[in-house]
Amino acid sequence: MLPVEHLHLKHVLQTVSALESVVLRSFGPEGGQVLFTRDTGQAMLTRSGTRILTALRLEHPVARMVVDCVRKHSKATGDGSKTFLLLLASLLRMIHAAAWKEPAVSRTYSSREAAEAATARRLADELLAFALEELDDVISAGVLPYGLWVSWEDLTAKTPPPAHTSNSTCVQKLLVSFFHTRLGQTHSDFISDLTCELLRNCRLKRDLLPSALQFVNDNFPALHTPVSGFPISCSHLIEGQVIHRDFAVSFAHTDHQPVKAVVFTQQLQLKLHDEGVVLKVGSGGKMMENKSIVEFSAWSEKSLECVFAKLQCLGVSVLLSAVKQSAAVLALAAQAHMCVVECISEDELSLFAQLSGTTPVSHCWRIEPVNVAFLTFCRPILLGVHRYVHVAFHDLEERTMVKPCSVVVCGPGEGQTDQYACAFQDAIRMLLTTCKPTDVTVTTVLSDRRTRLHTDDHSDQTMPTSFQQCVLETGCALPAGGTFECLLSHALLQHGRRCSVSHILANALLNVPRLIYSQSPRHFLHIQTRILSFILNQSHTFSPLCKQGSATDLGHSAGAGAGDVPPVDSKLSLTCCRETGVSLKAVMLNSGLDSLGCKYRLLLAVLQCVSSLLRVDTMLYTHTALNTQSCSRASVSWEGSEDEAEH
Repeated sequence: MLPVEHLHLKHVLQTVSALESVVLRSFGPEGGQVLFTRDTGQAMLTRSGTRILTALRLEHPVARMVVDCVRKHSKATGDGSKTFLLLLASLLRMIHAAAWKEPAVSRTYSSREAAEAATARRLADELLAFALEELDDVISAGVLPYGLWVSWEDLTAKTPPPAHTSNSTCVQKLLVSFFHTRLGQTHSDFISDLTCELLRNCRLKRDLLPSALQFVNDNFPALHTPVSGFPISCSHLIEGQVIHRDFAVSFAHTDHQPVKAVVFTQQLQLKLHDEGVVLKVGSGGKMMENKSIVEFSAWSEKSLECVFAKLQCLGVSVLLSAVKQSAAVLALAAQAHMCVVECISEDELSLFAQLSGTTPVSHCWRIEPVNVAFLTFCRPILLGVHRYVHVAFHDLEERTMVKPCSVVVCGPGEGQTDQYACAFQDAIRMLLTTCKPTDVTVTTVLSDRRTRLHTDDHSDQTMPTSFQQCVLETGCALPAGGTFECLLSHALLQHGRRCSVSHILANALLNVPRLIYSQSPRHFLHIQTRILSFILNQSHTFSPLCKQGSATDLGHSAGAGAGDVPPVDSKLSLTCCRETGVSLKAVMLNSGLDSLGCKYRLLLAVLQCVSSLLRVDTMLYTHTALNTQSCSRASVSWEGSEDEAEH
C-alpha cells in the first residue's frame, strides 16, 4: 500500500510562507542579496527571485509546483518572480481566513478541514473567473487612466539622454527600475543605456520596436558573448556578429577586405558509412572489395576537388560549417587559401543566415549563388581569454535597414557574468511584454471615461484615437513603488459591491506595497493616503493616458520594478493633460516605472497558481522514480549543474 498524505489548506500556506520568507530578504528598497554556498566552496550572490528559488534544494511537491509556476511566469515576462510569491502567499492567507469563517461542518462534509478546503477551492475558482471576465474592465477604469504612455520612438534619438538624468525616457526608466531589482543600483544606469543602444541598432527604421525586441529575444544566445574576469562596466557592443568558435584554417587576407562565405550543414567529403553510400562487392571476393574501396576513395577525393573548384569559381574564401570537417577538407582549404570555421552552433548559423540573407548549402554538389554571403570582413577577435570569429555584413543596413550588434557582457566571475546576461535577456522580455497589446476592453474604457470626465466636445472627439494608440500599440507604465497595487485595490473595493470575492484580491494586493515599506509602516500609510486622495480630488481632470512627452521631471530613475523602489527622496511629478491643453501636476512619491502589462499578466498567473494549488488534496508517494526532466530544467544552478546549493 503506497503511503498517502492528505493535503490541507494550512499545509499549502505553510509551504508557500516558507518560500516567501526566503525571497523576502531581497525584496523592497532595503532588500539585499542572498548568498548560497555549496559543499565545494562555490558561492552565488544574487537578488534574482527566480535564481533564489531554483537554487533551493526542494523536496516537497507543493514547493516544487510553486517554483515551477514562478519559473514559467518569469520566463514568459522576464519580471515579477518575487512579487509573484509574495502575492501568492497573501492571497492564500486571505482565502484561508475567509474559509475559516464558514460553518465548520455541514451535511456534505464530515470535518472542518474538508469544509474549509471546499470553500477555499470555490473562492479560488471564483477569483480566477472574476479575473478572466471582469478584471480587465476594472483595470481599464481604475488604473489605466493614471498611467504613462511609453513612447518607443524615444529610442530613435541620435543622442538620447543618459538614464540617470531627469530627461530620461520612459523606456530607460522601465529598464533602470528592472535592473535595480536584479543587479542593484550601482550598475542599473549603465546596463540600461547599453540595452537602449542595442535596441536602437537592431530596430527596423520603418517598423515598431516590438520587431527589434522580438529579434533580440529570439537570437540572444547568438547575440551575446559572456566574458569573465572584467567589471561589468567593460561591457560594450560590437558591430556585426561574433561566432563563438575559432578558425580551424585561417588566412590574414580576410581580415580587412570584403569576402564571400558559404554555410555548410554537412561534411563535404563523403564516407563509406554515410547515408546513401552503397558499396557493391562482386564475385572476386576480398580483392574486389579492396578495389571498390580504393575506387570510392579516389572518387571521393575527386569530388571534393570539384567542390572546391566550384567554390573558387564563386569567389568564396570563408567556409562556415555546423559539423567537423575531415582532414582532407582542411588541407584543400589551406591550399585554396580559404578560412574554415567548424562546429558552429545552430543558433549562430540561423542568425548568420538571417542577417546575410542567404541559405545554407543542403548538398555539397549544389552550391548556388544564393548560398553565397557577402561579408565586410571575417577576422579573429580576442574577448577575455577566448578567441572567436568576428564577421560584419556587407550593405546590411541598406538591405534590411537594421544594424545588428553583438553585446559583450562582462563580469568578475562566471556566475556573475551569467547573472548579468540573464538579467539582460529578462529585461528584453519585460519590454516585449510591455509593448504587447494588453488584454483590456477599449470600448468599455472609452464609454466609462466619457461618463466620468467633464470635457468639451473637442476633447471628446479626439480622445478615442489617442487612447486606442496608447493601450493597443505602445503599452502603459505606472510609477513604481506599489502604485499599481494601490490603484487596483481601490478600484476593486469600488467594484466589490457587485462581486463578493473582489475584496479578497483588493486586500491581498495591498500586502505588496506594505512589504515594500516594511521598514517604515507610516511611509506606506502616507503613500496610500496620497494616492487615494489624488484619485478622489483629480479624477475629473485626467485624460485617459499621459503622454511621456508631457511628463515633467521624473527625478533620478533608479526605480525598481516588480515592487521595488530606490532608496532616494526624489519625487515623481507627472503632468496629466486634458485635451484642452490645461495641465495639472500630480505629485506622487518614488521614481522609476513599472510595466502595466507585466503587472496584469502577473496577477493572472498568480490566480491560476492559487486555483491549481487548492485543487490538490492528496499526495501519493511512489517507490519508482518519475520523469523529472522538467523539474531538472527548473532546478538550474549557477554553474550549470544540478541544484546542489544549500542556503
